Amino acid sequence: MVKKAIFGGTFDPIHIGHIHIAYEALYSLHLDKILFMPAGNPPNKMNKEITDAQIRYGLVEKAIECESHFEISKYEINKKENSYTYETLEHFNKLHEDIEWYFLIGGDSLMDLVNWKNVDRLLNSCKLVVYNRAGFTVEEVLKEKKRVEKEFNSKITFLNMPIIDISSTNIRKSIKAGRNIEYLLPKGVENIIDKLHLYK
Repeated sequence: MVKKAIFGGTFDPIHIGHIHIAYEALYSLHLDKILFMPAGNPPNKMNKEITDAQIRYGLVEKAIECESHFEISKYEINKKENSYTYETLEHFNKLHEDIEWYFLIGGDSLMDLVNWKNVDRLLNSCKLVVYNRAGFTVEEVLKEKKRVEKEFNSKITFLNMPIIDISSTNIRKSIKAGRNIEYLLPKGVENIIDKLHLYK
């Protein structure tokens, strides 16, 4: 059976940390593809200013254009209503019944998972994979992983990988401050940012 992982996020902008996570998941879990899923109207970011979805899609598309194991989907950005993860996973399970779906989230998202909508349906629709991010110890993430597994009678995979402490927030701040951020971005992404005068 084909194994694919959905890697969701606002990607505002996408950076090399995202690419690093995708490759670690690809190799460690022996996946066939990583499907990048730029968020459309994420309910957890309703009060934050987010770059237009089509622009963020273009940034991700450019970042992965030469990566044969990476794909991108417009499913969530084409939705006019809020994007809930369980709905996305159920949609792709129905659309591709011959694919085993994984879903990648950071340790920060795991800590907040109980507040997500229909967590039980989400966990029944995929193999959840969590990777650690700066701000949490491995012990804290594993403790929460165990608690969620027990509460929802599920199994979560922990992706043990080095943390690359890069954030889209800090990249936006650096661009606004006029700093060089080329080394933090996949090839070609900075050109689009410059052309569209993003994050100034």
